[in-house]
Amino acid sequence: MFENRLIVALIACLGGAALTLLTQRLLNKRGLFTYFVSHFPAGLSTDDPVFGTVRVTWNNKSVQNLYLSRVELRNESLNDYEGIVVRVVAFDTALLTEQTGIVGTTRVLKWTEDRSQQISVQQGDSATSSQIPLVHRLREFQIPTMNRGQVVYLRFLNDATPDQMPRIELEVLHKGVRLESRMNQQQFMGVPLPLATLVGLTLGALFLSGVILLADVVWVAASLSFVFGLVVRVPGALAIKTWCWFRDRIGN
Repeated sequence: MFENRLIVALIACLGGAALTLLTQRLLNKRGLFTYFVSHFPAGLSTDDPVFGTVRVTWNNKSVQNLYLSRVELRNESLNDYEGIVVRVVAFDTALLTEQTGIVGTTRVLKWTEDRSQQISVQQGDSATSSQIPLVHRLREFQIPTMNRGQVVYLRFLNDATPDQMPRIELEVLHKGVRLESRMNQQQFMGVPLPLATLVGLTLGALFLSGVILLADVVWVAASLSFVFGLVVRVPGALAIKTWCWFRDRIGN
């Protein structure tokens, strides 16, 4: 009898903790934008006594370390926003080209009016010495609508400082919005793998408690627990997807 009460108390405790975490997560996400940046080497200029000389050029000028960088900005809040301005700041690299868009649409992002005026060059003229750093180090885009769960992507071909990885950061100044940088995480069924594993393990603890409480045969309990452990990421990912669906509905 004592053991059964202990198990029930454990289940209730875990359930209360999970509900508290979910509630807190819901409250914290009301104005949360996240982004992560990934870099892929695209070319390298080098001189080698054995293999010879390799040159990567841009506008007939040699560049040392050419990278393709991808930035993803996600609205993880419960709200839809309009008129978001996102600023891209480059460190240890020079931005050369850009490609932008909103995932699931055909839209591309436009520069803000201030940005367009700052780097505007009349036909027949050349960019001034003050405009060139703005072109290579700073971009500013206008996002007309950023719905909940929506993702904006930014791709940049850039020339990194020798012996340095590119460093690209975002800034969003908008009422009620908080921006956080995230590490690029491996995905599983469309959700971050570490998060799917963590949620799956939490559900596994509840499942194991139920198995211990209900199963009379030890090998049955052990087999069920073992099978759940093999596929722990699946229920975790499904639980996250279900929670996101529910979150979006109650946010309306």
